[in-house]
Parts: sequence; C-alpha cells; structure tokens
Amino acid sequence: MTRTAALQPRARAARAANAVPRRGRRHGRRQWAWASLMVAPMTIGLGIFYLWPIAQTFYYSFTHSGPFGGHTWTGTANYRALADDPTVSRAVVNTLLYTVIQLAGIPLAILVAALLNQKNLRGRAVYRVLYFLPAVTMPVAVAMLWRWMYDGNYGLVNYLLSTVGIHGPHWASDPGVALYALAAIGIWMSLGYNMVIFLAGLQGIPTEYYEAARVDGAGPVRTFLRITVPLLTPNIFFVTVLTMINSLQMFDIAYMMMSTPGSSAGAANPALPSVRSISYLFFQKAFVEHDIGFGAAVAFILVGFIVLMTLVQFRLQKRWVHYA
Repeated sequence: MTRTAALQPRARAARAANAVPRRGRRHGRRQWAWASLMVAPMTIGLGIFYLWPIAQTFYYSFTHSGPFGGHTWTGTANYRALADDPTVSRAVVNTLLYTVIQLAGIPLAILVAALLNQKNLRGRAVYRVLYFLPAVTMPVAVAMLWRWMYDGNYGLVNYLLSTVGIHGPHWASDPGVALYALAAIGIWMSLGYNMVIFLAGLQGIPTEYYEAARVDGAGPVRTFLRITVPLLTPNIFFVTVLTMINSLQMFDIAYMMMSTPGSSAGAANPALPSVRSISYLFFQKAFVEHDIGFGAAVAFILVGFIVLMTLVQFRLQKRWVHYA
C-alpha cells in the first residue's frame, strides 16, 4: 500500500504532463470545423455531380427503361446482351485501335518539344502558340475545319494529293480510312498540350548532363536516347495515362464528323460502323434508341477499360519510369 501510494503522485504528474490543454483542444476542434466548412462545397459537388450519377448509372445497367421512363429490374440481362451484340465488339475494337494510334503520336510531341526547346531557334514563342492553338480550339470549330479539309471533292487534303497524281478517298465517309482520319485529328488536337508537358520536362533537365555527354563524345542521337528520354519518363508516363483515358472516351469529334444534314447521330454515314467508339455507342443506345439500361451497361464497359488500363500503367511504371 505504501508503495502504491508513493507511485500515485508520479502517475498524476505524468498524466498532467501529457494532457492536452483544454484551450488547445478547443482550438483543434475549431480548425477542424473551418477545414470541413472549406472542403464541404467541393465534397458536396463531387457527390452530387459525380458519385451519385455513377451509382445511378450502375443501377440503370441492371434495368430496362422505356422511352417514357420507368425502370424494370432485369438483373444481368443487359450485360449478357453485350456479349451477343456485334456492334459492341466492333466498338471495343475501334476504341482500342484509336487509342493505340493516339499513343503512337506521343513520340511526335516529344520531337516537336525537343525542337522548340532549342535556344537558337528564332520565333520559339510564336511556334509554341501555333502548336498549342488546336488544344484550346472548340471541337465544333475543329470538326468544321476538318470536314472541309477531308471533303472528297473540294477538300484541301485531296487537292494536295492531286498535285502529285494521287486521287484521295472520301476521308470522312470511307469505312477503310475514316478511323485513321479521325485519329489524325486527335493527334493534331493533343499535340500542343503534350508538347507543353514535355517542354516543362526538358527545361527541368540539368544542363550539366549534356555537358558531360559532350565531353564523353556522345552525339545528339545518343544524348537524346540516353539522357533526354530517361529523364522525360515521368512526363511520358503522365501523358500516356492522360492520352489513354481521353482516347478511350472519344466521342465529340466522331459524332460531329459522322453527322450529316438530315441524319440522326451519323446514321446515314457509311463509315459510322468503322469509327463508332464505346462512348458513341453509349450515346446512340441511351439517347437515340432510348435504351437507358443497355446504354448504362455499355458505359460501365468503358469505365472498366479505363480503370483496368490505368491500373496496368501504374503497375508497370516502376519498370520504366525514372524519377530523378
């Protein structure tokens, strides 16, 4: 008892030393309340405009909806119908092919960025603005421009080909070339944005590395491959993920390029089956044919592709991305 009584004052002193002052606790709660208040608008907006529509679309994918509303639970019928619908498999192939072509345009952006990063290049700022303009131009204006350029009778592309004796096709309506024509537009639109990302990476590379390479007798090509490209891999990874996500969601340019006066969502264009993407198929099923349930199932196929490919990219980045 005597020993216990002797230890009690020490225990009380230790608890008093470790206790948080009441004023400090009130200050911490006040800070937490203000932080929650500042974050609340964005959190509420995220829940209303992002999370709730996603949950609602997921629910609709298990239902059948009529043109006048009403949802009937059908279980996995829509997902089973996806496997039997040839337009779905064709849309998946079109989307993946378009994505691969877009990824092949990334080296072009690196090359343009490397050229515009030369200090002895006159008018560098003008060139950068010109290359970046397509990235900030409205898709409607881009579609109008390229529909004229791709016109089979009086378009600029076929006119230039005719000067060397080549008879060009109808780029926007020929099923054999329409997807590649749209992919060229996508590369043209994203080139400026990707170029800016790579320019930022190039300007962050220490000049000492290039000076050491010159001392060792390395030429421009070897310097580019052994120094520039490895140190640009974080930027390449970022652009690759972003390009992949944007390409998988390809819709606006395809819709405007395929649409013709008097038609519905490009229905009269013979090239539509060869360019119809997953997003385009979702729009067609949900808002043209009013099959909300099937369209929602198509949308979640797209979500699955985006999540899967993004996870694969992040999984593989440790093998080839070098952070200085």
